[in-house]
Amino acid sequence: MTFIPYSCQNIDEDDIAAVTAVLRSEYLTQGPAIPAFETAFAERHAAGHAVAVSNATAGLHIACLALGVGPDSIVWTSPNSFLASANCARYCGATVDFVDIDPVTRNLSLAALRAKLERAETAGTLPKVLIPVDFAGLPCDLREMRALADRYGFAILEDASHATGASYLGRPVGSAWADACVFSFHAVKIVTTAEGGIVTTRDPALARKLRLLRSHGMTRDAADLQGPVEGPWVYEQVELGFNYRITDLQAALGLSQLRRMDAMHDRRVALAGRYDQLLAGLPLRLPARASDRDSSWHLYAVEVDETRTPVTRAAVFAALRAANIGVNVHYIPIHTQPYYQRLGFRRGDFPAAEAYYARALSLPLFPALTEAQQQVVADTLRTALA
Repeated sequence: MTFIPYSCQNIDEDDIAAVTAVLRSEYLTQGPAIPAFETAFAERHAAGHAVAVSNATAGLHIACLALGVGPDSIVWTSPNSFLASANCARYCGATVDFVDIDPVTRNLSLAALRAKLERAETAGTLPKVLIPVDFAGLPCDLREMRALADRYGFAILEDASHATGASYLGRPVGSAWADACVFSFHAVKIVTTAEGGIVTTRDPALARKLRLLRSHGMTRDAADLQGPVEGPWVYEQVELGFNYRITDLQAALGLSQLRRMDAMHDRRVALAGRYDQLLAGLPLRLPARASDRDSSWHLYAVEVDETRTPVTRAAVFAALRAANIGVNVHYIPIHTQPYYQRLGFRRGDFPAAEAYYARALSLPLFPALTEAQQQVVADTLRTALA
C-alpha cells in the first residue's frame, strides 16, 4: 500500500510558475516578491505590518528581542509545543517557565495562567512576555489573555505557527490581541515557502525593529543614519541583528500559496469534519471545537482514551505505521527535554501536558488526502483499537 504521510506540501503549477518567474528575473534574494508577500499577508490577516523571515524560530527570536526580552527577563509559554516556543527566549538569555495546558483544547490553560500570575505577582516574578501557542491551529483564549496582560504588564507574543488562516472572535489570527504574532511556512504548514516565517504586528515601531533585527541591524534609511550621507552606497549598523532574511524565491512561492489558502483551508475543514464522523464511538478523544473560533486544522490530533480501551498509544502507533500510515506525535512536552531538565524542570511539573502527550496521535491531514485514504486511516485505527 502507498505510504500516507501525516502531512505534506501542496504544490501546483501556479506555484512552480511563480518560482520559475523569479529564477528568470534579476532577483533571487532581496527583490520585489518579499514586500509583495508581506503586504498580501498583512492584508489577508488584517494586520498593520508583516515582516517575513527565514523561519518561524527566527521570527520568535527577533520578536522576543524587539519586545525587550533579555537576560533579566522571564518568559512563559506552553509545554505542549515545538522546542522553538521556549528556545527563542533562551536565545535572549531569559529565564523560561511554562503554564500547563487545558486538557480539552490542549492550549495554554487560562485558569492555570491566572493562578500562576497571582503567585508571580506576590513573588515579584511576573513574566516580561507570554508566548501562547495555537496548538494544531486552534486559537488560544486571546481576549482573556489580553486583559491579563494589561493588568499584569506583560506583552503577548502569539505563536501561531500552526494557525495561518485561523480566526478568533470573527477576526483573522494575527490581527488583534497579541503585541506580535509569528506564523510558520514550513513545508507541512497551511501555506509553505519551503522554510520561512512571518511576524505580524499593529505597532509600526515594533515592525521597524523587527526589520532591523532580521538583517544585521543594518539600515540605509536616511532618517536613521547617524553619520554623514556620503552617497547612495551608505549603510549603518544601528542594532546587533542577524541574517534572518527570506529570499524572493520563497516569497514568490508563499504569495502564490496565499492566493489559494482559503481553498486549502476549506479542504482541511472538510476532512476534519469527516474524521469526526468516521471516528465517532471509538475510544478516542477527538479535537476540541469552539463556536467563537475557527481552527486552521494544521493537525488532527486524537488521544487514545485509556479508560475505554486496554490498547496503548504505542501499540496503536505501531499498527498504523505497519500499515504504511505516517501517524505522528505532537509534542513531547518541552520541560521533559534533557536541556530543560538541566535547568531544573522535572516530569510531573505540568501534568496536563504530560497526560496529553502520553495518549496523543496526529492523524494524516493535508489538502491532497483523498477520502479513500482517510477511510483506510479510520479503518486501520478502528482495527488497532479493537
